[in-house]
Amino acid sequence: MLDALKVIILGIVEGITEWLPVSSTGHLILVGDVLSPNLSHDFMEMFNVVIQLGAIMAVVVLYFHKLNPFSPKKTHKQKLLTWQMWIKVAIACVPAAVGILLNDWLDSVFYKPLPVSIMLIVYGILFIVVENRNKNRKPEVTKISELDIRMLLWIGAFQMLALIPGTSRSGAT
Repeated sequence: MLDALKVIILGIVEGITEWLPVSSTGHLILVGDVLSPNLSHDFMEMFNVVIQLGAIMAVVVLYFHKLNPFSPKKTHKQKLLTWQMWIKVAIACVPAAVGILLNDWLDSVFYKPLPVSIMLIVYGILFIVVENRNKNRKPEVTKISELDIRMLLWIGAFQMLALIPGTSRSGAT
């Protein structure tokens, strides 16, 4: 029963951190290390992936109409803009896809409490510095249509960094 309570706590941590610009995976690793549930390493790896499925499905359900280029409720122009968005997402995924080749190595080196803690601290400091540096600056890009290929590849490169636990995908972008 105690392990069930620990898993519930991990679910709450995931539910809170997934929607913030912090690393939900990093927090799951740290809290999992503190709670030390009596579950196999393989189970905890699977749990950390599956538990994030709820957040992904929530986004799909919430934004299904907006993300669906086949929606009969959209005008022709809206469908074209949706396709443009998906093409740009695919382009931005190219650098991160290269990073997946390093996945086993990243897991062996970074999926531990100390590297995760260091990355959370480093990213926290970087967030503060970047926010303070840009607080009076207006965004250069306000629409997906304004993103060029160079910018999409930079976004993808920062997403590749977010494969390291303790870094935030949304924060990296």
